[in-house]
Amino acid sequence: MAGGGDESKLTGLSRYFNGETMRGRANVAKATYASIGLLILYFSLKPSKK
Repeated sequence: MAGGGDESKLTGLSRYFNGETMRGRANVAKATYASIGLLILYFSLKPSKK
């Protein structure tokens, strides 16, 4: 199961967005929700063409 990885060997983005640890999986989920929210915000605030 997840949660047993050794985080000290990871570098770069893999340290924060890895699939081995619960913290990494949570960061992936947060980034996904944030990007979807930004897309919704962009399209809802974008001025419409007339």
